[in-house]
Amino acid sequence: MADRVQQAIHRKMESFDANPCYFLKNVKEFGTNSASACLAGMGLRLGEAESWFLMKKIEAIIKPFKLDEVKEALQEVGLQGITVTEAKGFGRQKGHTELYRGAEYVVDFLPKVKVEVVLADENADAVIEAIRNAAQTGRIGDGKIFVSNVEEVIRIRTGETGVDAI
Repeated sequence: MADRVQQAIHRKMESFDANPCYFLKNVKEFGTNSASACLAGMGLRLGEAESWFLMKKIEAIIKPFKLDEVKEALQEVGLQGITVTEAKGFGRQKGHTELYRGAEYVVDFLPKVKVEVVLADENADAVIEAIRNAAQTGRIGDGKIFVSNVEEVIRIRTGETGVDAI
């Protein structure tokens, strides 16, 4: 069965830039219900295929006053859409103290902004660099960037899937 799976995947991959993960959502077509079995048919383990995902999700936690700069930087690299969420948190800076009407208060959670984008894998490095350059002040609390693989995207209105739905 492994040979049959491997041959079917290789036939299908010829027109899709040799990306087996493109087919993992439809592994039943290859006679198995398991993505790991599908990859095993190619002599791979699931962990080895992570770099073959077609899409990435980038989440950046930044200082609120840097949002406009980050948005402009993302537009300059051709990004078409972002999601922005107000957030509160702390990292190494552990908050700060403030005076209010003569009393001192410890502010543990600092205001932050979470910027989320989903994009084609090939654009990830440019977007990460744009966010990093635009959000950086050189001071503690500049934020973090998280990058993860995205298996599927579905546009609700049209039903488009994958990179076409981004």
